[in-house]
Amino acid sequence: MTSQSTAFDVYDTTLRDGAQQEGMNLSVADKLAIAPLLDELGVGFIEGGWPGAIPKDTEFFARAAKELTLRHAQLAAFGATRKPGVRAGDDPQVRALLDSEAPVVTLVAKSDIRHVERALRTTGEENLAMIADTVALLVGEGRRVVLDAEHFFDGYRFDPTYALSAVRTAFEAGAEVAALCDTNGGMLPDGVLETVAVVRAALGPQGRLGMHAHNDSGCAVANSLAAVAGGADHVQGTVNGYGERTGNADLIAVVANLELKQGRALLADDGLRDATRIAHAISEITNISPFARQPYIGASAFAHKAGLHASAIKVDPDLYQHIDPTQVGNDMRMLISDMAGRASIELKGRELGIELEGRSDVLSRVTNRVKQSEAEGYTFDAADASFELLLREEVDGSRLAYFDVESWRVIVETLPGRPDEANAEATVKLTAGGRRVVATGEGNGPVNALDHALRLALVGSYPEIERFELIDFKVRIMDAMHGTDAVTRVLVETMDNGAETTWRTVGVGPNVIEASWEALVDSVVYGLLKAGVERRS
Repeated sequence: MTSQSTAFDVYDTTLRDGAQQEGMNLSVADKLAIAPLLDELGVGFIEGGWPGAIPKDTEFFARAAKELTLRHAQLAAFGATRKPGVRAGDDPQVRALLDSEAPVVTLVAKSDIRHVERALRTTGEENLAMIADTVALLVGEGRRVVLDAEHFFDGYRFDPTYALSAVRTAFEAGAEVAALCDTNGGMLPDGVLETVAVVRAALGPQGRLGMHAHNDSGCAVANSLAAVAGGADHVQGTVNGYGERTGNADLIAVVANLELKQGRALLADDGLRDATRIAHAISEITNISPFARQPYIGASAFAHKAGLHASAIKVDPDLYQHIDPTQVGNDMRMLISDMAGRASIELKGRELGIELEGRSDVLSRVTNRVKQSEAEGYTFDAADASFELLLREEVDGSRLAYFDVESWRVIVETLPGRPDEANAEATVKLTAGGRRVVATGEGNGPVNALDHALRLALVGSYPEIERFELIDFKVRIMDAMHGTDAVTRVLVETMDNGAETTWRTVGVGPNVIEASWEALVDSVVYGLLKAGVERRS
């Protein structure tokens, strides 16, 4: 963090501000696993938490000093200025920041006089002394200091002189960066641009300005870009936009816009090309599902459905994409639906390794079948595996089958007055590996029982299915107007624990059991296909 105009900081606060998201509870081990991923992304600073105030964060810094080797990023400890009326060196939380051994300390300080007087219950003068004393102590101990000017934009609108004095005081005491915080998340880009530009001009060459944006107005990314346009050269945010309420600025979207749209080089080692993989890996650790429509790195960010788009993409992919998805480690996908035309089918086939160019008869059959199937309630844009089986059937002239089903049935038994003790039992009769098999499975519901029975019937001939695990199950009633006669659609997601791959299949029927059976059978067939298994007789 130098004062050179060419310097630019990418500062990640996933482990601190992001961890305040509702439903997220990161352990010390989780943080130690996420930090190297952030370093691999190439950020300059990783804010690890608030040592001294949160025991887990104190432990994190103690372990990080011994266990983490970061190639690009520096760890930053977060904390507050000294308390009113206390010497900075005597404040135990300030001492905890020094004890964390973090080379960078980020101090949160009040910059809105209303918060100073009502929340801190002290005077404006004492608050400025708290900033000056704490920054000076930390700098004197060899720490680099970032000041997070809390509620800066709201405070600036109420009393610009005082808000500016808080920032100026921090710089005069030795802080290198003052991050202007839109703590309530209510700012709009034009207001951010104007305020940052005015503050930058008022400070002259003194210090560097940063932006810490929350997304309550849906503008966190735009506000961060506006701040940069106004003179900020330090941006804070979180991977996947994690954070309290509606979240913080999505750091990857901010950086991608600055790098790919404005030509800046911000992340070390061209880390943006690994952004999708790293963001999804962090999602696994946080146990929060990735958002499919997340800009740049979402699964749907470069997914095309309309036939008109597909025709143009076949000529030139850039015609309907704002960037090459490989620049952020993502891929283009073609979605198959009733909107699909022949170009969509051809491109999807190529994506699946099936060349359809010049095979107009197959393209016509597949296109018509997709449209008819979707009219019946199927959806293939969320079930690529079922579409590939359909496509292969039309190409080969027959349905891929590893076994032949004779019959199946499900019995659900409920004891009067004891609904919690309901049992489901399924029986499957089929031929596999040249022999007839009858298998019965039990489960906590009819679909679970069917899944168990199907696996029991097949495992003798196809032991590979022991690696398959059903990880998600969704049911949708397609026409609620018909009540219990409505068409039911089931989407099943399965994982191969050996290959660490997942796939989705779809089933449609007059009830949830029949729809589930179709999706389960497709799931097993597709899994065996991808495992390279031949039909055994």
